[in-house]
Amino acid sequence: MVPKERIDALLAEYDRDDIVIATLTSHSSLQIFHGARKLGFKTMGMTVNHDTRYYDAFPLGKPDEILRFQDFDEMFARAPELVDKNVVLIPHGSFVEYMGAKRFQNLEIPVYGNRSVLQWESDRDMERQWITSAGVAMPKMIDDAREIDQPVLVKYHGAKGGRGFFVAKDYAEFKMGIDHTQPYTIQEYVLGTRYYLHFFYSPLSTDGYHAHEGSLEMLSIDRRDESNIDEMYKLGSQEDMKRHGLFPSFVVTGNVPVVIRESLLPKAFDMAEKIIKRSYEMFGGIWGPFCLESIVTDKLEFKVFEISSRIVAGTNPFISGSPYADMIHPGMSTGARLAMEIRKAADEDRLPEILS
Repeated sequence: MVPKERIDALLAEYDRDDIVIATLTSHSSLQIFHGARKLGFKTMGMTVNHDTRYYDAFPLGKPDEILRFQDFDEMFARAPELVDKNVVLIPHGSFVEYMGAKRFQNLEIPVYGNRSVLQWESDRDMERQWITSAGVAMPKMIDDAREIDQPVLVKYHGAKGGRGFFVAKDYAEFKMGIDHTQPYTIQEYVLGTRYYLHFFYSPLSTDGYHAHEGSLEMLSIDRRDESNIDEMYKLGSQEDMKRHGLFPSFVVTGNVPVVIRESLLPKAFDMAEKIIKRSYEMFGGIWGPFCLESIVTDKLEFKVFEISSRIVAGTNPFISGSPYADMIHPGMSTGARLAMEIRKAADEDRLPEILS
């Protein structure tokens, strides 16, 4: 991973009145560019084989400049050019997944957030160690597939938008679906309602809900539309469908805004606070946007099955704010909240505290 001292040296040469917010043209980029523009930043889209014409349809979310690269190797090689433009990169799920966590960690461009978290969230075993050691409940693990005697969820490592996850009820179904070329984990299938809780942790502020040494905000919550699991029930039992070569999948195709019952909010904040505190103890901290991907059972208990330590696409329905954000920063998206934090750090000469 690129040393923090190297990033700090690059930042020392930045014109802090001319910072450019940049990200890959995918995932949540419209929201990131829109939010950055609201806070007065210039914006840059970076693309590798992405169609960017659709940005013309959304002028307030269109980046000021689009740089095209043949591949991610070229993007990596042209890092000095981006540094000369005072670029600050915003990571999102597609950016990290397509470039690869290891290569992203070695990119010599200032990045919002702590790069060290990438290895903890992309490795399921390390992620579980982080969450459970914080005292937050997770679905239990099954170590040996031959011991499957209840519905389980098999998950491959890394952020894949739900692609490749599958349900198995016994060892035979597991063998039918597994790809042994990829690392995976097996966990119990918890029956409940899935909620994706979007938080923002600021180490630069102590207003509001105090957590660790900063301030914790809940900006929004979503649920996911997934293909084809959400519609497969219409065709009969999954067993019958599998005999016809049709297997349920969890590929995310859209996001639905929700609010949860108010009595669950203290539990949600308690989980987030514990995970933040543990992150500082284990690898130097998590700050900025992150998402606790959770299940709420009929006993009103949370189980966190995954954490995303960056902006997630589930925040996209809230470009004009949410029922939660409107009680903190009215009309503000997570993308704009990111830009607000960078603006505050630049104005207070504290950029090294939030960039790595």
